[in-house]
Amino acid sequence: MFAESRRSNPSRPGSFRPVRMFVAGSATLLAVLGNDATAQTRQIELADLGREIGLVSPAISPDGSRVVVVRREANFDQNRFEQTLLLIDVTDGTRRLITPSRRRVASPQWSPSGDRLAFLDTVDDGQAQIYVLPMSLGEAIRVTDVERGVRSYAWRPDGGALAFVTTDAAEEREGEERHNKSFEVGDNVYLAQAAPTSAHIWLVSASGGEPERITSGEWSVTAFAWAPDGNALVYARQPRPHTGEELNGTLAVLDLTTDRERQVYGGATAFGAGGARFSPKGDLLAFGRSSGKEPFFHPTHIAVLSPSGGEPRVATRELDRSLRGEWLPSGELLVWGPDVTRIGVWVQPLDGSPRRVDLGAVDPISSFAVGPSGALAFVGEEPGWPQELYYMGSLGAVPQRLTDENGDIASLELGRVETVEWDGPDGFRENGVVTFPPGYTEGRQYPLVLYIHGGPMGTSTEGWDPFAQLLAAQGWIVFRPNYRGSNNMGDEFQSAVINDAGEGPGRDVMSGVEALKERGIVDESRMAVSGWSYGGYMTVWLTSHYAGWRAAMAGAAVTDWFDWYNLADYNVWAGYGLGGSPWLNDNAENYWRQSPIAYAHQIRTPTLILSTTGDPRVTVTQSYKLYHALKDNGVSVRFIAYPVGGHFPPDPVHRRDVYRRWVDWIEKHFQEADTTN
Repeated sequence: MFAESRRSNPSRPGSFRPVRMFVAGSATLLAVLGNDATAQTRQIELADLGREIGLVSPAISPDGSRVVVVRREANFDQNRFEQTLLLIDVTDGTRRLITPSRRRVASPQWSPSGDRLAFLDTVDDGQAQIYVLPMSLGEAIRVTDVERGVRSYAWRPDGGALAFVTTDAAEEREGEERHNKSFEVGDNVYLAQAAPTSAHIWLVSASGGEPERITSGEWSVTAFAWAPDGNALVYARQPRPHTGEELNGTLAVLDLTTDRERQVYGGATAFGAGGARFSPKGDLLAFGRSSGKEPFFHPTHIAVLSPSGGEPRVATRELDRSLRGEWLPSGELLVWGPDVTRIGVWVQPLDGSPRRVDLGAVDPISSFAVGPSGALAFVGEEPGWPQELYYMGSLGAVPQRLTDENGDIASLELGRVETVEWDGPDGFRENGVVTFPPGYTEGRQYPLVLYIHGGPMGTSTEGWDPFAQLLAAQGWIVFRPNYRGSNNMGDEFQSAVINDAGEGPGRDVMSGVEALKERGIVDESRMAVSGWSYGGYMTVWLTSHYAGWRAAMAGAAVTDWFDWYNLADYNVWAGYGLGGSPWLNDNAENYWRQSPIAYAHQIRTPTLILSTTGDPRVTVTQSYKLYHALKDNGVSVRFIAYPVGGHFPPDPVHRRDVYRRWVDWIEKHFQEADTTN
């Protein structure tokens, strides 16, 4: 839930994309899968979702000649996702796996000279450590051995050392007190079994050895970056390590020559400060900042300010979109974010108007890796082609596809993807994405399945969505509406969800459904609604306020805002969108009015409920409430729980089970419609 959250990326929570990893194979050149005639006539199936290769964390070499990327693939036999590093030579296209014996590699980073490659690898105790691999491809050297593992790291600009963030060990109690496990809760997730400990920055030689502590205190580091000269660090820090404290973060700069720290920015709108970066000359910092007082509920702009502090200046003021960004060697900013149903990319001068970057049909789904000469690498996708690695020698170049990891899936008979627009309620010109069944025939009516994105600050785009294609392959029209709160249409649309969590978004979605009905393509006797996270919230809201649904699937659904505020990892954040704390004045009535569980007695739609028991974001308590409300009111309901952590099952077998149950539930009730009509 909450698509702009730094801790997770829940856009398309029903996809294998977040944690697809690789079962290592040969370290030699990877074979390109052929697109045979049989594949071209076959439609996508459930098993194909698990075959899609994931690509994450691209990194471009300092000379721009090579790109390394993490290659992910599901290992169903071991029920885990595995990954290794894929190295690609831009000039001749040579590709090889450079860590074939490693299965949990992450976060590759080139040394400043390009002669070494650092990465994280998870050792037997489950803790990630830093390894450095000579690009002569000898044996990787392990350079850290920290008890709590490495959260993040970065090369010092001279290449002689690496800074990293790790969590402090818990305080040991002695004597009889060693049995005392009590802890202070604070603004923390209800799943916590001990007090969280602070995370801080350490420094270790690139050849290994004893690390040196750089920061300390009760406060906690969430992200950091080096100054170009290596004499300073910028980092985001929160006052306590509890999950709900991140919104109280500040941005600080530490001068390593004087050991003097200064706070340069702070406040609830500084959530995006976790991505602060020095400019190429080191004279400015760039970071994300909410454009309104309610973080997440307004677009995130890119602001710049001096490392010595002062008032930040919004560089992207002309772009009314929610953005991420990277510095370019020129001192300009490369920024990108959802733009209607595409991902827009712009070059933003610090003084001047943005210039659109034309990527053709490709939408980036990763951050951009920017080389010293201005070359770019990123993971991108197209409507009918899953993710691949792309390279641009310059901003004006046509994106070059460097990989063909998912060409066999792209060769299947897929459904056509189309953006739809309509005049919605409250004066909004609204939009969404429709995926038609393969072989769609104009003039016929088809069952309609709503597949609603999470967030609410997510966006449904025309880019590749394997689960939408799987639903369409059942012979159904799949509608993915963008409702108010979505981060693709600017501040007015995104902030309209404040204190209007369900009613306004519900009208938006239903106006889109009506627009499709008016085209004469919908079989109104067979309509289903489904979604995960806030998509689950919308599912329950729509079934409790609108009739006509044959089936519903509510995954990790927010049903009770009280549970969110009191139990979830971001807990008190909910108050920004619901008029403040529920425990002040009479605001409890406001929370109840916007909680779908308050209207569950009105639901008559057969509903499948799915949830993980260890979900820190949308607590499983909310699914239990929905189950009992429906069961007690005589509604056909099934509640399936997965005894795993995470906001969505983290392993391939349980993910496949989610998709299978989701499709089967809708299909069963559509078939029942055939017998009753």
